[in-house]
Amino acid sequence: MALPLVVAGIGTDVGKTVISALFCRQQQLDYWKPVASGSEDGPVDHEIMRELLSGIAIKVHEPRYIFKKSLSPHVAASLEGRDIELEALVDIPQSDRGILVELAGGVLVPLNDSYTNLDLVSKWCCAVVLVSRHYLGSINHTLLTLEVLRSRGASVLGVVFNGDELPDTERIISKLGRVDILGRIPKLPAVTAATIQELVASKVVQLPDLSRL
Repeated sequence: MALPLVVAGIGTDVGKTVISALFCRQQQLDYWKPVASGSEDGPVDHEIMRELLSGIAIKVHEPRYIFKKSLSPHVAASLEGRDIELEALVDIPQSDRGILVELAGGVLVPLNDSYTNLDLVSKWCCAVVLVSRHYLGSINHTLLTLEVLRSRGASVLGVVFNGDELPDTERIISKLGRVDILGRIPKLPAVTAATIQELVASKVVQLPDLSRL
């Protein structure tokens, strides 16, 4: 794989971590989430990912920043008297097998008073998969996210939907967003290493050939 694969979302709690685990298993990619929040509430995403990817030789890299409060990174950092330095996040960890990077929240989530996740995506030479979840307003949020990613020159591979099927919504997003639909994952009764492996085996989500990127 020539480029890192970035998993972005149209907001929070749309299923980025589940999709990231699916792609890491499916494509045998290492995993990195640059900024994690909410450590006081329990395991954060890189710790969850180690469980979801158990049994396979995939490296889960430590975040550069971990914050206690489950808040926007710039707020969580401020509460701890810390600053997120963009320069500390620009260099993606090296990986011989290829690497997947999961963003914290949506693409315009602030990292500090000057920069957002989008500034990171702009600095990385990467391919982006956008995760969308169906709710009232999600069409708008998905199309806006696609527009802003493209406005900064991001290469968008496609959209993955999370949850029950809504054909009309998915069709209009594909048409107006000029974007491929890579698949949809159903609601899961539980998220475990076994259910992630079942998703991989079911081939409900398919990426294009990443080796050509």
